[in-house]
Amino acid sequence: MKTFCGRANPTTGSMEWLEEGEDYDYHQEIARSRYADMLHDKDRNVKYYQGIRAAVSRVKERGEKAIVLDIGTGTGLLSMMAAEAGADFCYAIEVFKPMANAAVKIVEKNGFSDKIKVINKHSTEVTVGPDGDMQCRANILVTELFDTELIGEGALPTYEHAHKYLVQEGCEAVPHRATVYVQLVESKRMWSWKKLFPVRVEAEDGEKILVPPSEMENCPGVPSVCDIQLNQMPSSDFTALSDVVTMFSVDFSKPVQSASTYYRVQLEPVKSGKAQIVLSWWDIDMDPSGMINCTMAPYWVKPTSTLQWRDHWMQCVYFLPNEEPVLQGEELYLTACRDEYSVWYSLQKAREGENKADGGEHQAGVRVESPVCRCRAHLLWNRPRLGELNDQDRTRQYIKALRKVLKTDSVCLCISDGSLLPVLAHYLGAKQVQCLQPSRIDLYHPYELWQAFLKANHLEDKIKIIEARPELLKPSHLEDKKVSVLVGEPFFTTSLLPWHNLYFWYARTAVSAHLASSVTVLPQSASLHMMIVQFQDLWRIRSPCGTCEGFDVQTMDDMIKDSLNFRESKEAEPHPLWEYPCKSLSDPQEVLTFDFTKAVPEHCLSTEGSVNLLRKGKSHGAVLWMEYHLAADISVSTGLMQMSNEKGNCEWNPHCKQAVYFFSSVIESEILSDPTAVTYAINFDTKTGEIAMDFKL
Repeated sequence: MKTFCGRANPTTGSMEWLEEGEDYDYHQEIARSRYADMLHDKDRNVKYYQGIRAAVSRVKERGEKAIVLDIGTGTGLLSMMAAEAGADFCYAIEVFKPMANAAVKIVEKNGFSDKIKVINKHSTEVTVGPDGDMQCRANILVTELFDTELIGEGALPTYEHAHKYLVQEGCEAVPHRATVYVQLVESKRMWSWKKLFPVRVEAEDGEKILVPPSEMENCPGVPSVCDIQLNQMPSSDFTALSDVVTMFSVDFSKPVQSASTYYRVQLEPVKSGKAQIVLSWWDIDMDPSGMINCTMAPYWVKPTSTLQWRDHWMQCVYFLPNEEPVLQGEELYLTACRDEYSVWYSLQKAREGENKADGGEHQAGVRVESPVCRCRAHLLWNRPRLGELNDQDRTRQYIKALRKVLKTDSVCLCISDGSLLPVLAHYLGAKQVQCLQPSRIDLYHPYELWQAFLKANHLEDKIKIIEARPELLKPSHLEDKKVSVLVGEPFFTTSLLPWHNLYFWYARTAVSAHLASSVTVLPQSASLHMMIVQFQDLWRIRSPCGTCEGFDVQTMDDMIKDSLNFRESKEAEPHPLWEYPCKSLSDPQEVLTFDFTKAVPEHCLSTEGSVNLLRKGKSHGAVLWMEYHLAADISVSTGLMQMSNEKGNCEWNPHCKQAVYFFSSVIESEILSDPTAVTYAINFDTKTGEIAMDFKL
């Protein structure tokens, strides 16, 4: 059966209907899943195995049969560990049908079909009894239902239900408990992901300061967690204002409550500063004694221990509602509120005579309001985008380029989403400034946000917002004037891959009739760049596992491979490479150029070539990014910022995701006397706006 799926093409801007097979969603789910990453997480697997062995032993020592309930079994790995450790029977629950089918095959291949029953249901639908899915309640509960925030995948309601209906009272649980840790920090870099800082512009008539609307200043932002690889955040980018403290813990061997609640701990700043950010992570004890511990603590907490890289569990960055100045040694209270799926924080100063809070005291069933963005700016600008708008070096490049192209009689049209360029153009002397914000995000009402923004800066009558798609632009929108300067960053909220922002070129083509014959376009052109790299760790998410802790999981490898071959492996995928270190094995190479001074051509743009590998290493894939040539000698890169030549270490633009094309087979280049070359063919289809690529090693 075929299904028609509607989608807005991010590059061309047109609405398309694509015919997809019924397996399309399932293949996407598998291809983009983190199963491979979990199977490669040696630390997690070893600790789970130790914890399961210990739990089975404790039950056997009591003279009982060991009956295991494994919720969210995935590949069936934890159930096989339990069976191998001597469990009498395991019920392995998996709601995702293709995954449950794979688990059945894996369990059978490893010879455990008589000990493990895979149940393809949500755990809340599982029945217990002579005719039920489970013959009896289990006395060992094994789960891996955690995300970076611990509770974001619904662990609490799942545990709550399991204790009520599926496991015995006083059961063993692996993990036994989870503990959440926090640290209060000041960080201009991370704070720039929540706030819009004032922008200073040197204009003809003195310095202008662009300020955000007051609604944005007092907005708590969006409630979704900001999860990042905190181990890639250099210590120079934040200042710890407190020690690491325990916020709360959950004992999984006892009934769990998922109702909203809050926890409060006392903090004493070890340094004076601006409290802006709460950094958080968790650890799990696999056994009651806490001897088998698996931690997500970042590098500065346990500097002596080796860090296990993982992408399925990272660390959390929480933004306080407002910046709070704090003094070393003063008494503070940090409050963590949570509902079933998320956590958020607030900081209070201690008042005289107030009761002292004990570590992690909490109040169950309290109604706690989760933060909601009311200013709409946090919906239009995601966190990396705010970081980009706050990047002063980047803004200076645009100001420098605008100064070169603007004249006092310039009629300026800006095409970009949520861009500050119209305001910069006005301050730098353009006679008339209009802006088009074409993204298909009616939900966020950028128009109202921009009105508030212009009002805060007394620019309501100076800059006109046109609420029309580029192809529907009329001369009356432009007061019957021709555009002499067309500008864009370009940035569009619907872009996922670097070249999706070429939508600017399609929009420029759509408004051609409104452009003066001598129009200046900024950027004047763009180029696509590419480099072959070896990843320190990111390769794991695409690498087959084969065996995991002695169990054959080849079926899972094949399943991921089939799904990747279905479509994904022929495509690049977006990754923020500042979080994923790599070293370059080749020089960066410009592979395609796009001339914005002309309309999009009818014919495809293609290139073929080869790139030499200059360093020893494993070629995991190619990284691709865009560079925009704003004006003569002024460019901005969305990818490589700089590279140290001896080692090939790369510094990436921290505000953008780069495109990563993983090679299906890894090549090791050892001997450099005879340089190995990678040949490539890259084709930009101007009709669909899609880039197809092929690499041969």
